[in-house]
Amino acid sequence: MARAIDHAFEANEHLLVQAGTGTGKSLGYLAPALAHLHEHPKGRVIIATATLALQAQLAHTDIPAAIKAAKAVTGREATHAILKGRTNYACLHRTLDGAGLEQESLLDGETLAEGLRGGKADATSVLGAEVLALREWVQSELDAAGAGDRDDAPTHTAAAWAQVSVPVRECLGVTCNFYNECFVERSRDTARNSQLVVTNHALLAIDAMHGNSVLPEHDFLVIDEAHELTARVTGAASHELSPQQLERVSRRCTAHLDDDDLAIEFADLGDALTDALADAPLERIEDPDSPVLAVVGRVRDVSRRVVSALKSDDPDVKQAAAAAKEVFDVADAMAGLKPTDVLWVSERERFGRWLVVAPLDVAGLLRERVLSQTTTVLTSATLKLGGDFESAAASVGLQRAERVLDTEPEDRSGLEWRALDVGSPFDYARQGILYVAQHLPNPRRDGITPEALAEIAELVWAAGGRTLGLFASQRNAEAAARHCRAELPRMTFLCQGDAQLSELTRRFIAEPEVSLFGTLSLWQGVDIPGDTCQLVIIDKIPFPRPDEPLMQARQKAVADAGGNGFMAVAASHAALLLAQGSGRLIRRTSDRGVVAVLDPRLRTARYGSYLRASMPGFWSTTDREVAINALRRLAEG
Repeated sequence: MARAIDHAFEANEHLLVQAGTGTGKSLGYLAPALAHLHEHPKGRVIIATATLALQAQLAHTDIPAAIKAAKAVTGREATHAILKGRTNYACLHRTLDGAGLEQESLLDGETLAEGLRGGKADATSVLGAEVLALREWVQSELDAAGAGDRDDAPTHTAAAWAQVSVPVRECLGVTCNFYNECFVERSRDTARNSQLVVTNHALLAIDAMHGNSVLPEHDFLVIDEAHELTARVTGAASHELSPQQLERVSRRCTAHLDDDDLAIEFADLGDALTDALADAPLERIEDPDSPVLAVVGRVRDVSRRVVSALKSDDPDVKQAAAAAKEVFDVADAMAGLKPTDVLWVSERERFGRWLVVAPLDVAGLLRERVLSQTTTVLTSATLKLGGDFESAAASVGLQRAERVLDTEPEDRSGLEWRALDVGSPFDYARQGILYVAQHLPNPRRDGITPEALAEIAELVWAAGGRTLGLFASQRNAEAAARHCRAELPRMTFLCQGDAQLSELTRRFIAEPEVSLFGTLSLWQGVDIPGDTCQLVIIDKIPFPRPDEPLMQARQKAVADAGGNGFMAVAASHAALLLAQGSGRLIRRTSDRGVVAVLDPRLRTARYGSYLRASMPGFWSTTDREVAINALRRLAEG
């Protein structure tokens, strides 16, 4: 992997590298990156990850170790920095000058918050105590020239953090009284003076959408966890508009508007959008004469007038105007109803209805604003879907057939690329079994079947617990937990939602006979090596919901272009999650176990072979007794 990346840097060719869990991907790209920086001391390499957890691991563990090793060889020590989005840092203006919750106490804030959380205090009291603790922490960070990074802050909720941070749009920039001490500006300065910069996919997307003005100039780009790139970029490029948002922004702006009629008109927009959404179907909006679009057009026009009316040097007025400008920009993007965007009505029980707009495809953005600008390495444990790299390449804008490492690239798109699978240190065929319960009925849309519940209980009993259950929905996970608690009362079953996921995961790791059932957040990024996880159960193939508007639109676009929309979108989505989910089983060379898929379509459907080719190369069986006996032997051992 290191040699291939070194070659990619030298030849200025994009490279896709699949490297299985346990390979040491970070060292595989850090070694050639540091070698390049040794030869080009004024150069810079940026590493983008999907999660803040891996970002922290790189910045605090992997990079220092690699730099130390490189220094022993070269005699030079590369500089490095971590770069996050603005809301990950405390805002000094918001904390020290701005309006917010005011709490006075003889106790320090952190002690007060701990005490209130442990008692029966109301949510407002706990929030106030958390904000007080955060403000004290921000002051100490300022005094000590600290980073002001949320990861270093006292325990807090998202609502409390919102009281000490500021959205990007509301930043006062160079006019802020605290600009010279600003934590964000310090992080940007540090990055501009560092050779190796670690950031995340979302910030990479924001940089691409804003003319490459966020990240410092760089020679090369490495994208780790690249299987998540398109989803993260789609998220960064998506926008929402809700009645609650309109009400919140109008309240902020009304106090600063001299025009009473305009203030009333702005305040009425929340109710108008609520009424329009109530009558709209929960689906994509394609009709330009839709009543919802008529209201969105009013939101655009009124918010534009509000922004024009809020002209002042006062910081509070500036921030209110910035909030109104964000409403205008989102409404303007929605009202235009461009064919390259997907607009739909969404709903959640607790939050009601709101509008979402997302790009139909992010491949063009990535191709034009990222890959055409910088030689890029994309790496992950799961880039080969269905046995090749073509799907992953197309998703980021490299739309041509796979080129393997030992062939000459064909530059039909103007973006040369190669692909490499470095394999895995694990012997999957000897370490694991893929059991497909072919005798079960196909999964139902209205919940998990009784036959599947009985199968789950039998498998968990054979494994003696030690089970990670990955379910397509929270309802299925809860149903399985209830069933197993009733059938196996001597065993302990944790279910996502019982407590914070981090707490549940810690207990699952610490107590080997405990089983943990959950949904999407457990399919990826959970590292559970050893005997605590010897059985992974997948209740059904994780296709996207058939009524999900963005997926529907993407499938239709592929079909209209002459392709197979189901395979390109739905099957690729499922293949990626199956690869990630089944990859939870084997995390080190001594691990053993069974992945049980309770969806017979993995064997019986035409697309089954494509999905299986995306999963680790376990020894495969449809014989239930083989799986049960293997689990019992492991449990007894």
